[in-house]
Amino acid sequence: MLPSKDVTTRGARIRFVEAGAGLPLVLVHDVLASHEIWERAVHALATSFRVIAPDLPGFGASEKPDPLRYAYGYDAFAESVFDLVAALGLGRVDVCGHGMGAGVALTLAAKHPSVVRKLVLVDALVHGVEPPLARAARVPVVGGLLWRQIVGRALFGSFVAGSTYSGAKAVPPGRLDALYTSFSSPAARQAAHATLVAVGDGRPLAARLSRLVADTLVVWGRDDELASVDQGRRLARELRGRFEVLECGRCPPDEVPDLFVSALTAFLESPPASRGTPAPPSVKPSLSRARVGDV
Repeated sequence: MLPSKDVTTRGARIRFVEAGAGLPLVLVHDVLASHEIWERAVHALATSFRVIAPDLPGFGASEKPDPLRYAYGYDAFAESVFDLVAALGLGRVDVCGHGMGAGVALTLAAKHPSVVRKLVLVDALVHGVEPPLARAARVPVVGGLLWRQIVGRALFGSFVAGSTYSGAKAVPPGRLDALYTSFSSPAARQAAHATLVAVGDGRPLAARLSRLVADTLVVWGRDDELASVDQGRRLARELRGRFEVLECGRCPPDEVPDLFVSALTAFLESPPASRGTPAPPSVKPSLSRARVGDV
């Protein structure tokens, strides 16, 4: 177990874990997940990098504010990660996002190019297809009732197995139970529903691709049944980035952590091939908005 800390930002309190020293690397998890999906990779990454893995607002052990107070979605999540970077005084960072987290990382890099040195997108849903339960979240009245009250352990497990772990030979023991426990409170269910409604349309992400200047790696699991390798190859081509296919399902860091760490490290330690020259770093923590504390 890695020690955890809290950051209080503009929108919500964020719980994160941290390990290692060196160039800062921020890891952003998928929808209905938490920093736990990175645990099998963090210790290896920490030998080369200062790794920070947050729980996004609404998930894991982070605060789960009412959607009237926090606008769940790519923009709000990206600003929360921006605040985390500022609060820790990290300057420029490398950012790796998985699934929905890849959309958050992409949004951060597009909105704050001076902050992101290198960008890694793992099985991103920019051009992919949503699972049926995610689409159902946007059905008026029914979607809210489904996600806030009806989804139980079995249905939740089926959703996560078919989204975050799509195509995986097996989900790590205890992972689904841990994720369901963090999802099962009324506030967490409300946050999950608001998020699924907000991130269902990938068109805003596609529109931001042309604004990215960070050197980019796209990583894909060959057996991903939600978004095909061809979709990953298309994304890499649009970004003029590197493309790496790993022999696994949709969650490389939790399925094949050694291969994932090797691919990620090789890219992050390689000479940059930037698509542009961002403005000088200008991230400064605001003590009135961001405070860090041990848990």
